[in-house]
Amino acid sequence: MLRISDYNYPLADNRIAKYPLAERDHSKLLVVPRQDSQNAKLKIEEDKFYNIGNYLPDNALLVYNNTRVIQARLVFHKATGARIEVFCLEPLSPHDYQINLSSTEPVEWKCMVGNLKKWKSGVLQLPLTRNDTTLTLSATLLETTGNTHRVRFSWDDAELSFAEVLDIAGELPIPPYLNRDTEESDLVTYQTVYSRIKGSVAAPTAGLHFTDRVLDGLRENGVKTTEITLHVGAGTFQPVKTEDANLHQMHAEIISVPLSALEAVRQNLGNIVAVGTTSVRTLESLYYIGEKMIGKAAGNQKGSCFESELTEFSVEQFEPYEGEHVITIEQALDAIIMYLKQTRQPALHAQTRIMIKPGFNFRVVSAMVTNFHQPKSTLLLLVSAFLAGHWREVYDYALAHDFRFLSYGDSSLLYRQNPILDQQ
Repeated sequence: MLRISDYNYPLADNRIAKYPLAERDHSKLLVVPRQDSQNAKLKIEEDKFYNIGNYLPDNALLVYNNTRVIQARLVFHKATGARIEVFCLEPLSPHDYQINLSSTEPVEWKCMVGNLKKWKSGVLQLPLTRNDTTLTLSATLLETTGNTHRVRFSWDDAELSFAEVLDIAGELPIPPYLNRDTEESDLVTYQTVYSRIKGSVAAPTAGLHFTDRVLDGLRENGVKTTEITLHVGAGTFQPVKTEDANLHQMHAEIISVPLSALEAVRQNLGNIVAVGTTSVRTLESLYYIGEKMIGKAAGNQKGSCFESELTEFSVEQFEPYEGEHVITIEQALDAIIMYLKQTRQPALHAQTRIMIKPGFNFRVVSAMVTNFHQPKSTLLLLVSAFLAGHWREVYDYALAHDFRFLSYGDSSLLYRQNPILDQQ
């Protein structure tokens, strides 16, 4: 049993940063170097984020998530005056994010709906104005599965893509724990400076501290950088509601890793610095994807998985903790790289539900940049696994030294600690 109550700490509302600092890179930085002894008390240092380069290893490869937050919250009003909020979670038809968002024809999305009892049937309409031209966005409820709903969106301007419609009609979904409405400034401050690929409903917040100035300085000093994509889903806000965290259901998130990024990671193993838990989950999922490819090849009479129709990959929640995992990370990465080259694909596209918790065997990431996470959250489990159980020392220090918490809060650079026996 993994007791989530063991991952609780007191977080007063006044410790949650409701707004970012005026200058992103002036946030505080907590640094936890790698310890020489697993039983020693953690050494903790404190600095400003713009000095992060002083704490990175020689020949570091910085891997960051280039996803961009979409304006996924739509508010409709029925003729009766009832307010209905539709929150776009992930595309269903077309299923591919980029194809869906660039579509000028009706699209379908998995959504959460607020005040659903007022929308049993019928079409919701939202009048919009664009360059003095009036258009209408329509939403039709097609199907309900559990707590989510299949919604079709259509609009009467064939020149507009759905991404453009969201930019006009939607609202940026800032985290609920900020307890405030989205403001104009959030359209800039809740995006990383390197965000490019639209699809997330939440920012990969560890990256919010980076500025072009910091990135340029790192590259000038020999730090290499590469990009991956994980579109952050609403599941990132879901608290663990069961006392046994093993009963918590992780949501699937779409990942994309370019061939160039895979090759860079392969060449720099031992010096991989992941920016954010999203990058950690993406990178650590690669081992299990490569393992599947090798297993497929072993079962193929011709000895190659690349001759089969292996086009979709998924990492399940507890896959890392089931069965034997005997291949090396080098073999796993080589299998993916060879697959992409032989199938002439520029990037690996997959999905992951991976749950990183105490006892996880990290194979790729040596250090990570991350913010301070909510009590009793899966992200805190990940931090505990990375620090070999020493998370409370870090959070006690941050609380005692006036660090700001959660999405707009301060940052940390954590080096992976040697594993310790975990009895949970």
